[in-house]
Amino acid sequence: MARLYSTRTAGALFERVDVGAFHCANRIVMAPLTRNRAGPGLVPGPLAAQYYAQRASAGLIIAEATQVSAQAQGYADTPGCYTEAQVIGWRKVTDAVHARGGTIVVQLWHTGRVSHTTFQPGGLAPVGPSAIRANTRTFVGAGSGEGGFAPCSMPRALELSEIPGIVADFANASLRARDAGFDGVEIHGAHGYLLDAFLRDGSNHRQDSYGGSIDNRARLLIEVTRACATAIGADRLGVRISPVSTAGDSHDSNPQPLFDHVVDRLDQLGLAYVHVVEGDTGGARDQPPFDYVALRDRFHGTWIVNNGYDRAMAMAAVASGRADLVAFGRAFLANPDLVARLQQDAALNPMMAADTIYGGGAHGYTDYPALTPIAAPVPAGVG
Repeated sequence: MARLYSTRTAGALFERVDVGAFHCANRIVMAPLTRNRAGPGLVPGPLAAQYYAQRASAGLIIAEATQVSAQAQGYADTPGCYTEAQVIGWRKVTDAVHARGGTIVVQLWHTGRVSHTTFQPGGLAPVGPSAIRANTRTFVGAGSGEGGFAPCSMPRALELSEIPGIVADFANASLRARDAGFDGVEIHGAHGYLLDAFLRDGSNHRQDSYGGSIDNRARLLIEVTRACATAIGADRLGVRISPVSTAGDSHDSNPQPLFDHVVDRLDQLGLAYVHVVEGDTGGARDQPPFDYVALRDRFHGTWIVNNGYDRAMAMAAVASGRADLVAFGRAFLANPDLVARLQQDAALNPMMAADTIYGGGAHGYTDYPALTPIAAPVPAGVG
């Protein structure tokens, strides 16, 4: 039997809410958006601080996917959170967001087989659950490949002895994220990256304790989540999943029982939230069919939904209780003041040219107009 949810007011999307340890000014979330603008050493720079500060009116910002180790990189110029320089760079970002009253967590990832030898220490093969190439492309940098993209390299299967190190990398990066001033962490368990690739029978052909049964395939995600919860507290931790998305060459023969099991296990850990991508990322929300209501019924904490939501859909989802918060991706990319635009039912900015999304400088990053100009952030310790 489906759970009954409290009916909220039509304007609940714009109301304050507590999510685990996070105090959110509204129920509008900025989804993690890869922008490929990290500087030398994969350190976020001054433009990143401006970019996120401009969007601090979101109830919760989930900062772009960020590597837990050098091996975890799969795209050019994506930031890390495993060196002191990276922590210092991120601290400038979180200080700028907090100065505006915002709440910000960072999404941590290991891209796994969705990578290229260019990014791997020593030019070695990327790693995955099995030696199965991801039938997708990765961004290797402007001016290289086809529009900066190239096919993913052939991965090697992780040795059983290497898996505890992956778990430790996530836990260490979680601690460093807190040192960097992030309010918490989201674990990227979606889109064909390492944790999601272990979940799927299309990419996981292992015959050890991390392959075969649903319980075995979910083992790494649960171990990583538990380790991060121990490191920073479960109330500062969320997990993102994408049950039917084909992003990153992700596919499974029977996703409903797989993700029913995953959510059952996550529900036991007392997390701040689960963040679910409904449908195919950036595409159809209902193909293939999947019972998201049944999935939501299995989790007793905060439920964040994402993919293709507009104002009316978001307000309805929150008012009905089918979702607690709604994450917006590209709408936040083009609208630093998205919260105000949604409140006022104002028109949204069109996207700038596609080549401004990945890599580059301020254009298409920090120069989208707001309804009311947004002042520059006040440096920490000033004023």
